[in-house]
Amino acid sequence: MSESEKTMSETMSVDEMLFFDTRPAALPLYETFRETLLDRMPDARIEVKKTQISLFSRRLFAAVSFTPVRKAKDRPDPFMTITFGLPYRKESGRIDVSTEPYPNRWTHHVMIGTKEEIDDELLSWIIEAAEFAGGK
Repeated sequence: MSESEKTMSETMSVDEMLFFDTRPAALPLYETFRETLLDRMPDARIEVKKTQISLFSRRLFAAVSFTPVRKAKDRPDPFMTITFGLPYRKESGRIDVSTEPYPNRWTHHVMIGTKEEIDDELLSWIIEAAEFAGGK
């Protein structure tokens, strides 16, 4: 297993920390997200890429990135975007963008600006996405 691909139960990798090198103020958001997700999905694993941190159980189920899904004037500072897929369009004012790249495959983007936004509702969507990805 490479340095960029670890189970979430291990300490944060150097690659994860380096991902936030250009946006260090967003690292505490990721740390909170990672810890909260780890509590619920201890077997999840991560893979750090150039533009995102991918989250896997059996398959890819979510990603963390800096995708600017809002106009610049509407983005919190700092921010990170959490992306996940479901078999239907999730309706919520918290979801910034939803697209259907394939029939019955909806991709949702949620921009996070505070630790408080990493809550039970968001985590339930992520867990549902993991179950959906694992059932294919």
